[in-house]
Order: sequence, then C-alpha cells, then structure tokens
Amino acid sequence: MSIRRGRLIERAVIGTAPRDLKGDIRMKTMTCTAIAAALVLALPGCNQQEAADTNEGAATEVAAADLSALSGTWKTDKDSLKFEQKPDEFALKDGTYSCTTCIPPLTVAADGQFHDVTGRPYADSISVKAADDKTIEIHSKKGGKEVSSLTMSVSADGTSLTRKFHDATVNPAVDGTSTATRAGPAPAGAHAASGQWTPDKLNEYPDEALNTTYKIEGDTVNSTYQGQTYTAELGGPAVPIQGDIGGTTVAVSREGNGLKETFSREGKVVGELVTTISADGNSITWVNIDPRDGSKVSGTANKTN
Repeated sequence: MSIRRGRLIERAVIGTAPRDLKGDIRMKTMTCTAIAAALVLALPGCNQQEAADTNEGAATEVAAADLSALSGTWKTDKDSLKFEQKPDEFALKDGTYSCTTCIPPLTVAADGQFHDVTGRPYADSISVKAADDKTIEIHSKKGGKEVSSLTMSVSADGTSLTRKFHDATVNPAVDGTSTATRAGPAPAGAHAASGQWTPDKLNEYPDEALNTTYKIEGDTVNSTYQGQTYTAELGGPAVPIQGDIGGTTVAVSREGNGLKETFSREGKVVGELVTTISADGNSITWVNIDPRDGSKVSGTANKTN
C-alpha cells in the first residue's frame, strides 16, 4: 500500500508484483500504568498509594506528550530504506507467468490478455506478457479500470532487474522505479527476467508521495498518506482507511514511546508499523513487518513542518 504502511509497501517498492500484485505494507507495548508502577516502587511504603495516583497521571501526560510530538509532516529519506526478506521468485515460461512468493501465489496465462484473479484486494484481473526477451509487462485492473502497471527489465548481464511502476490505487497516482539484485537463476527455458530477486533500492519516487502527516490530540490519531486517511483512537477498535480500495483497516496503540499501527484486511494482519520519534523531535524511525511472510522494511523520515 505505501512505502511505510503495510497495506502499500510492496506496491511502492517493487511495483504491483511480484510479492502480492496488490499494487501493494514493534514489539511489547509499555502502558502508562506500568510506568507509574515502576516509579512507585522507588518510594517509601507509606506514600505508595498517593504516589501511584500522582505518578500514573504524570506518566500518562508524558506518554501523550511523546506521541503528540509526532504531529506534523514527515518525509521519508528513500536512501534510508532497508529491505529484509526472502527473495521474490517468479517465472515466465511456456506461456505462463507464475509467482511463488506472491500472497497468495499466482499463476496466470502470459498472453497479454486480462484474466480474472482472486484473493487480491487491489486487482481482480491481470494481464502479463513478454514485451521482448529482456522485459516482462504486467497490468492490473479492478472493477474494469486499470489501476497499476509494471515493467520488469533484466540487465544485459542478467544480474540486476529494473522495475518501472505506475500506481493509480492512490491519489494522485505514483510513478517510479526500483532495482533488485539477482539471488537465484532463471529456470531452464524461462524468460531472462525470471528467477529470484532481492529488492535493492527505490530509485525514483515523487517527493510528495514520501510524505506522511500525523495529527495527534489526546488519544485521537489522524494520519494522511498518499491521499488516504484515517482517524482512530489509541487502544480502540480498527477503523477503515478512507481512500484505500483494498478495504484495509487500522488499529493504533502505544509501543514503548512510539506509535504502532496494525493494518488488517479481511480479519488478517498484513502489516505492523512502529514509528519512534528521535530525542530532538526532528526525525522518526519506522519499521514495518508483514507477519504473513516475515518481511521487514525500515527507514527514517525528517520533519518538514
């Protein structure tokens, strides 16, 4: 769904394939009560109850202040992106395109025609073809409207792959390029771009699409990213993300001194994003984990206003 959010992350970094062709995203939570309890243990026994009440209130204010510091617009440094995952694996062979690491796995005729697919929140039909002996083209539609395209071209020496993608599932649409390094050979008789590939770098991406805006007031979190928004309560139920055609929901909570966003679709978690602000308040570090395959993407962002 985006560079940062689990619902967008594969789409932004590797285009609309091969991870799940959707056009597509922090550990133990420290509660205010736990902080207060830690403070109380250091006080004389006769003052524990009064101190607990006072310190719990103070701890709540500290935690709220920590999260309110996230309010503002943050621009991700694309050069800071780090990918930790198993290689993507796909092949175009004998007129068929198959992707074993897609979620769910995909097999579709590579004849340049659109074919219906299921289990994919950002596409209900996909077209695949070999544009030439070095290039594979993929187009995706939803509801009869083309929503994304991807061109994958292998280098002359066969060791690197350039992906050029167009993503119209967000508003405004995003165009960009990324590269991957070969991690495994193409199967015998398969197209030259086939094989295993490890995401390497996001080369081109619109500056405005790198921005995330948070507004945090008390326990209310509002977030805007690539034309998609939500307003949710800390510790509250998951809410729909407005503008997301994939039907993603998000629940927010505190994670240590940071914010955790848990993204789900059809009741299954697809991304867990934890954002932590720096001591000087000028930058954030974020980590997104997709529990479906254990893949992780991390990066840093700087405050712009």
